[in-house]
This record gives sequence, C-alpha cells and structure tokens, in this order.
Amino acid sequence: MINVVVWGMVKNEEERGENPEWMHLSPRCPGGKGRFRPGTDLFSRKRLFKASLFILVLLLAGLVFGSLASGAPVGNSLGLEGKLGAAIAKAPAGTGPGQVDPNAPRGFLGIPGAPKVNPILAFLWAVWVGWIFSTVGAFGGIMAGVGHMTVFGLGDYTKAFKKTAPELNKVLTDCIRMSNQWLVGLSSAISSLNYLRAKRLAWPLGLALGAGSLFGAVMIPILTGGKISFSQYQGWFGVAVFVVGFFLLYETTPRGQEGKKAAKAAAQAFEKSVKEKGAEAAQGIKVTKWGVSRIEFSFFGSEFGFNPLLAFVGGVVIAAISSFIGVGGGFLYVPYLTSLVGLPMFVVAGTSALAVLASMVMSIASYLNFTGAAVDWALIGTELVGIFVGSMIGPRTQKYIPDIWLKRIFVVLAFYVGLGYFSKGFFGQSWVPM
Repeated sequence: MINVVVWGMVKNEEERGENPEWMHLSPRCPGGKGRFRPGTDLFSRKRLFKASLFILVLLLAGLVFGSLASGAPVGNSLGLEGKLGAAIAKAPAGTGPGQVDPNAPRGFLGIPGAPKVNPILAFLWAVWVGWIFSTVGAFGGIMAGVGHMTVFGLGDYTKAFKKTAPELNKVLTDCIRMSNQWLVGLSSAISSLNYLRAKRLAWPLGLALGAGSLFGAVMIPILTGGKISFSQYQGWFGVAVFVVGFFLLYETTPRGQEGKKAAKAAAQAFEKSVKEKGAEAAQGIKVTKWGVSRIEFSFFGSEFGFNPLLAFVGGVVIAAISSFIGVGGGFLYVPYLTSLVGLPMFVVAGTSALAVLASMVMSIASYLNFTGAAVDWALIGTELVGIFVGSMIGPRTQKYIPDIWLKRIFVVLAFYVGLGYFSKGFFGQSWVPM
C-alpha cells in the first residue's frame, strides 16, 4: 500500500517535469537512477516497515473502537427472566456507562457490572429506615429510596441507561420503586402491632384510610409501570417530599398549633404520663362512637373524630401518589392525620403505619403482576432483617421524644431529601450532598 502511494507521488512529479533528488535513492522507484546509497535512510526499507506497521495498528484500533462505539446489543437475557431479561438483551454491550458487560461480576438483580451492595451497609441502613418510619410514621419509603438510589449507587447506574437503553432504565426504575415498598411493608406491619398493643393506634381511622388505599395502590402501577424514566421519578419524588415539608413546618409554628388544641392537650398528658411512669395503655385509644358519617375516639382525655367516607377518599388519593413515587405514603398520611384530623404525633405514627400496610401489600402485588418488576432477594432479605430490628426499637423510643420534636425531625428530613432529589431529577445534579 505504501509503494502505491510513493509511485503516485513520483508519477505526479515526473509529469510536472521534476526529478526529485530522492528518486534515485530507492531501487524500487520507477525511473530511479542508481542503487541505494549506504548511509542514506530517508526512505529505507526499515522506515517502510515501521510505517506499514503503524498503519496496521491504526486500522486494528479503528475496528476495535468502532465496534464498541456502535453499541452492539448484548443479544441474550444472560439468564435473567421476564422484562428485565428482555431489556438486558436489547441493551448495548460494553464496559462504559449505559452499557452491559456480560463478563463483569454480577451485582444488583444479577446484572453483570451492576453495583454490588455491601450486606452490612444494607442491614444498617435498613435499621435506620425501620426506626424512622416506626417513630414518625413516615419517611420509611423515602429513606429506603435514598438508600437504594444514593447510598447503594443504584440511582446513577439506572440513570446511565436513559439514552442507551430506555427500556432497561424504566424496568430498573420499577424494580427500585418496588424494593422501597418491601421495606416499608414489613416496617408498617411490625409498627402497627406494636402501637396497637400500646393503644396508640386509631385503628378505625387506619382501616378507613387503608381501604381507600387499596384502589390507588392498584391503579398507579397499571397506569405508569414501564412508562416512567428514572429522571422523572427522581424529580417528582423530590417535589412531593419538599411540599410536605412546608406543610409540617407550618404545623410547628404557634399559628399552626392554635387549631390543634385537642392534639396539644393529649400530647402533653401523654408526655406527663411517660415521665411519671404511669399506666399509658389505660388512657390509650378508646372508640366512643360509631356511625356511617362519624366515628369518634378518645386519647388521654381528649376527643377526636373523623368521617370514614372522607378518610376512604383520602386513602385513595394518598396511595395513588405514594405508589407512583414508590414509597409507603406515610409522608402524606402524617400531615393528613395531624392537619385534617388533628391527632398528636404519638397516635399518628401507628395509624399511618396501618394505612400504609394495606397499600403496600396491594402495591407490591401490582408491581409483580403488571409491571414485571424483579426482586433482588439477597438484598431484600438482608434489609428486611434490619427493618425488623429498627421497627421494634422505634415504638419503644418514640414516647420519650416530645411531640413537636417529632414533627421537626420530619421537617428537616423532608427539606433535605426533597431538595436533593428535586435538583438531581430536574437539573442533573444535587444541590445538597447526597
């Protein structure tokens, strides 16, 4: 190939009447004068060999990098079942972001090259999730989401497939949403039992909310499963949490507490009983009136009531929103119970847990049946052990935390998490460390 190039250069110069000095140096050049002169290496065979070798290397490199850049699909499911396996087969093969390397060690959901979560970290984070949910009745799913998306690195991994493999991006998003709900489901079950035994669970209200939540929990996975990209999910996740934070912040102000006299009185009576080590359960939840349009109950001398039909509708709306976001819904049940019903936080946590339990069971079943979301049983199993531990501790420590500080804990977490995911989802980077 090099000789052809040289011949073309010589021919062009001959046609112009030129006889370049170097023509006689190569015995292979047509029209050359004389033989190769020792000591002259302008165009020696050694240099010709090096040039040919260099061009060969360039061609091979082009073929290799060209094949990588082309994004050839993996071509098979790599042993993974359902929609996840089908999405993996269509994803581009390679070692870069947004690609699947079939030869890499298997990580999350058994996907080669996916993040592999440290089981100790997963257990400890799950203890925190169980404790915070069983203490304030919220943020279990949100904290589970923070763990899965940020702490464990599944968020950035999923987001990398947004352009290279949109189908895989959406399947992984559904898997993360459902993983959050497994943790909240167990925590809500354990918390409900603990608060019921302590008579700090307004179970008629929790059942009314839970009944309504069944409809919303089924509807959203059917309508949005496989249709929501990770960025959309992440951004709206932040918006919802941020708005609720403002709601609860108002609850901590003097003006916000003016309309909650019954809740304040009940909270103060409960806190006094705890300090005096009195019989807390004796003054716990007692249903005093049953009716189609009105149910009333008492807690530490204060009377509370609600309309079960309105509670049912509230359950539908809250479950629909929370199922879309992929969390339990406690972050919406808490402001509903404190603002609209006027309950103290000591009753809210258990009541919220019972409402969440119903929606979680139905939502998980819907994700499994309608979206084809996969479960990483090794990870979920480890986390559920941590959830059990945290959820047993929460109800036992909650009574020692003042009512207003329970709300402040909620507000701080809401602002931090909401701002972080809002900015990361809609602007590409978090405005706070996450």
